[in-house]
Amino acid sequence: MGKALIIGAGGVAGVVIHKCCQNSEIFTEICIASRTKSKCDKFQAELAGKTATQITTAQVDANDVKQLIALIEQEKPDIVINVALPYQDLTIMDACLATKTDYVDTANYEPEDTAKFEYKWQWAYRERFEKAGITALLGSGFDPGVTGVFCAYAMKHYFDEIHDIDILDCNGGNNGHPFATNFNPEINIREVSAKGSYIENGQWVETEPMEIKRVYDFEGVGEKDMYLLHHEELESLALNIKGIKRIRFFMTFGQSYLTHLKCLENVGMTSIKPILYEGKEIVPLQFLKAVLPDPASLGSCTVGKTNIGCICQGVKDGKPVNYYIYNICDHQKCYKEVGSQAVSYTTGVPAMIGAMMVMTGKWKKPGVYNVEEFDPDPFMEALNKWGLPWKENFDPVLVD
Repeated sequence: MGKALIIGAGGVAGVVIHKCCQNSEIFTEICIASRTKSKCDKFQAELAGKTATQITTAQVDANDVKQLIALIEQEKPDIVINVALPYQDLTIMDACLATKTDYVDTANYEPEDTAKFEYKWQWAYRERFEKAGITALLGSGFDPGVTGVFCAYAMKHYFDEIHDIDILDCNGGNNGHPFATNFNPEINIREVSAKGSYIENGQWVETEPMEIKRVYDFEGVGEKDMYLLHHEELESLALNIKGIKRIRFFMTFGQSYLTHLKCLENVGMTSIKPILYEGKEIVPLQFLKAVLPDPASLGSCTVGKTNIGCICQGVKDGKPVNYYIYNICDHQKCYKEVGSQAVSYTTGVPAMIGAMMVMTGKWKKPGVYNVEEFDPDPFMEALNKWGLPWKENFDPVLVD
């Protein structure tokens, strides 16, 4: 069918690569590119002889638009799957514009110098992508990503209006480390230490970090403490789902993680402001990232399950409806299948599916879009087929 250029070689990229290779009818060729070519070569060697997909590798600095353009012109992919860092979204989008190549990512842009992530920078590309006749699919991971598709599916099949959405992200996994993050430590810690926020009646309501806590009993995991965070899909869902009055995002954290994080915060290790150390400028959070376990290495030692989903409340034919749709994913099963833990798996599988939706024309439309703006049904079908089956509950326990 076609060729994908996959930019990035971390834990999520590993899942995307494996899944594209399992889906070789659609992805007949892939090129894996990263700043460190040896990481790309490792994936290529791992999959040699196990897939019909042709795999090549390349070295690229994703911060450099000229290098990206040269690589895209050389490889001529049908689509670019961006699983690099969120700081690099705009340079990759610029290169896709210049070469008229479709684009997919899993997380929205955030500037490196401020821990502020929102869609305005990428939405600013709408007209240019439309004029170029190419598609940019934003946030095709799990959250953002599947959570948006879940809401679009709920809207299409069960509601006339959705008034309330609670996105619940539970990781019940244990990796045996006193302190480790399940995805990029820099992004993870920035997200958790930032102020929380939610949308109510069209307005953002800001909260202190970890100020709002709830306890929820998750199927497959059990009772967990969860905390309200700011999360990017709130912004797009508030625009794209009819009738919204309130949207919140909760993520579970264990006490040990929060204690370690508070301690690191108190001594300045989570700061993104550069400091001088032995005559060199270093960013404390980047240094901390270097000493923490690499999330890509946690697959073999992580046990337990994740449970991520959306509780929607609204009306159908004038009657109130409560609906919960979610996925449960097992860390060890993911490791046996693709060598990763479930957090990378739940992000990587939807990235492959999103790229497939664009490549097959099911979600192909010139412009810049969030996942919930397309027909959810083919994506939902693909989730069941490619390793993220979902469950529904029409009488869920609601979050107060």
